[in-house]
This record gives sequence, C-alpha cells and structure tokens, in this order.
Amino acid sequence: MFNKDLRAYAKEKGVFFWQIAKVMGVSEPTMTRRLRSELPEQDKHEIKRIINELSVKNETTNN
Repeated sequence: MFNKDLRAYAKEKGVFFWQIAKVMGVSEPTMTRRLRSELPEQDKHEIKRIINELSVKNETTNN
C-alpha cells in the first residue's frame, strides 16, 4: 500500500479523505486514485497541511 504515512496521519487526526478532497477541489474517487501510487513529497506536505487545518476545524466544531 502506498502513502501509508498520509493514511495513518489522517486517521490519527480524525480527518476523512472526502474532507481533504473537498478542500482540494477534487472528488473522493479522484483523491483515492491519487493515493494508489506514492505521491511526491511536495504533494504530501500539502495534504498534511490540509489535514492539520481540518483537524483544528473539527476540534473547534466538536468543542
């Protein structure tokens, strides 16, 4: 499986890939297809930034 680090990070932060896809302006199936092969580090950093933003938003919504 590719991009295990991103998958684990999103799970740890309680963020779903459909949420990431929405921020990126792509569909969930497109996001899933992109994860089928290892992403470049630059793309991973961008997705981790989005995960961080969404996890903060989720925390403030849940509190």
